[in-house]
Amino acid sequence: MRHVSRDVTDESLHGSVLDELGALVVAGAYAAGQVLRIEQLEARFGVSRTVVREAVRVLESMGLVSSRRRVGITVSPRTSWNLFDPRVIRWRLDSGERASLLRSLGELRRGVEPVAAALAATHATPEQCGRLTEAVMRMAVHGRSGDLESYLAADILFHRTLLEASGNDMLGALTTVVTEVLAARTHHHLMPAFPEPAVIRRHAEVAQAIQAGDPAEAQRAMGDIVDEATSAMLGQDV
Repeated sequence: MRHVSRDVTDESLHGSVLDELGALVVAGAYAAGQVLRIEQLEARFGVSRTVVREAVRVLESMGLVSSRRRVGITVSPRTSWNLFDPRVIRWRLDSGERASLLRSLGELRRGVEPVAAALAATHATPEQCGRLTEAVMRMAVHGRSGDLESYLAADILFHRTLLEASGNDMLGALTTVVTEVLAARTHHHLMPAFPEPAVIRRHAEVAQAIQAGDPAEAQRAMGDIVDEATSAMLGQDV
């Protein structure tokens, strides 16, 4: 049971219980079809019924559980999960299925980001081209210094801008998925201490091709980036 100090807010407790319970469901600690009781979760996490209900409500919105009066909280099968929810991705990456998920996410990125780069070469605004160039410059600076958190922020800026610059709202909506993959590489120690200059050059090639209005070159260079990142993560993951 969790022992909680009196100055901890319900909001912070809710976030903590949500993360722990969500991770347990995703990791298979609770099997699909298993029924959980509110009082059981109150006792396990040492929190109030209100905190448990709020966490369950969020998990229900993700499709991880369903809740019915006089039945309880039923763990849902994976086919019901919102697999694109960034928290679900994060929990899965923290579980034993990290390697298979990284492979799936790499395949998703391979089908999405090169296409987005080609579209961006046609649709990107001057402001978006400027942000891509700025992101590459920041990556170069932080890569040389080994500041991986700042490098990550610049990398996220690049990929977010790329997806938005495609002019396709559906591709733009995948920003959170790509962000989780990029963050996972850093936070699971799958990045080299000093990012490879060649990788930064490939980002520069994408930015230059988009600015030059060259869809084929933008698509090629972006494909190289995704392939390198996926291979590197799968090669280092254990």
